Amino acid sequence: MKKTLVSLAAASLIVTSAMAADKGIDIVTTGQAAVYYETHQDDGNTDTTLFDKDNSAANVGIQLNLDADLKNNFTFGSQLTYLGTAGIEHNLVGGVRQTASNVNGVTHNDLTDEIALTKIFIAKKIGNTTVKVGRQELPKSLSPFAFSEGWNVFKNTFEAILVVNSDIPDTTLVGAYVSAANSSIGNISTFNDIGNTGATGSGGAYLATVQNKSVPMATITVSYYDVAKAIGSDGVSVMWGDVAVAGKDLPMGLKLGVQGGTIQTDTNGWSDTTAYGVKVGLKPIDALALCVAYTSVDGDNNKANVTMSNVGTGVKTPLYTQMILNQNAIKLDSDTYMLKAVYNTGDYGKIIAQYAGSTAGKSNVMGADKDYAEFDLVYKVKAAGVNYLVAYMNRNIDKGGNMGLTTAAAETDDRVRVVARYKF
Repeated sequence: MKKTLVSLAAASLIVTSAMAADKGIDIVTTGQAAVYYETHQDDGNTDTTLFDKDNSAANVGIQLNLDADLKNNFTFGSQLTYLGTAGIEHNLVGGVRQTASNVNGVTHNDLTDEIALTKIFIAKKIGNTTVKVGRQELPKSLSPFAFSEGWNVFKNTFEAILVVNSDIPDTTLVGAYVSAANSSIGNISTFNDIGNTGATGSGGAYLATVQNKSVPMATITVSYYDVAKAIGSDGVSVMWGDVAVAGKDLPMGLKLGVQGGTIQTDTNGWSDTTAYGVKVGLKPIDALALCVAYTSVDGDNNKANVTMSNVGTGVKTPLYTQMILNQNAIKLDSDTYMLKAVYNTGDYGKIIAQYAGSTAGKSNVMGADKDYAEFDLVYKVKAAGVNYLVAYMNRNIDKGGNMGLTTAAAETDDRVRVVARYKF
């Protein structure tokens, strides 16, 4: 007799669907399918070549969302994610960008190697307040230090209790307890406790955000986090603010932004980290948008430092100068400037060119005094309902540094990323 294995994630959704059908609850099905490929070459100790199998990674993925109105202002949401390769690891790539298994590399041992339950939550609306409990995405706009990152095959999610209120005119109030997150760069099936912000420990994060639009043409967002047990037995607090100014009455589509904040800890041997940033955007013509930005993050050469990064993933930052790959260069002991141009051709897509240069200090994540530069050229277009992205990234670092490569002491790294994504 053939034995069929069904993962816990799949089984839970099957049972949910059956129960919903018995009770007459309609389930709305949405989702996406994605093909994600990336290759690179660098000048490190081992020769590498673009498009070579050993220097390339890819995924074929499908996400299925099952959402339902449970009546009485209750709603249910779930998301089943498949992450595989469709067999291309045999001749085109040597690895994957994301996985749904604790096993490194490409595996097909059983169903649980490629399937994960990435969302499952219940939400209740009471007046102007919504309470959402369970596994869910968190937006960067309201949670700048615990947010779902969209740069990889699929976004990471969080185990959280989220409360959103809009009783006050022009104001959104957010409160949350975020207990765990999966990875945006590796295994999406395992959820780890929040609290690893460059140190070790766990304990969850308490979030409070106020976003106000009462001031004409301005959006003011202030957030506070208490990250329990982030360093040993002690917590870390994050205070962060952002002011965005934009309006149709401003000349040439002028946009202004100011951000800043601090990560504080009283733990011996650890220092506080402070950062700020400014950006200016213009639209000299309808099809062209320009932006210049600057950020500065301090560092202590004599103590351990907490990085300005997502506490759920430890990867991306909320900084204005965040590019495709430069997070490690900008998140600690760094002064960074960025120039960006976006040209919209209309039906033929968008062309994005951006450059950032970072002056590194002694405590920089990529290495002491390892100045870093990155140039990104990105093309985005939608054709026949499919969103395509083709990106070229060139990175340079002084005297070899920690660029996250398997080869050591590389000074240059070139990457090509191709993504096709269909949402249904």
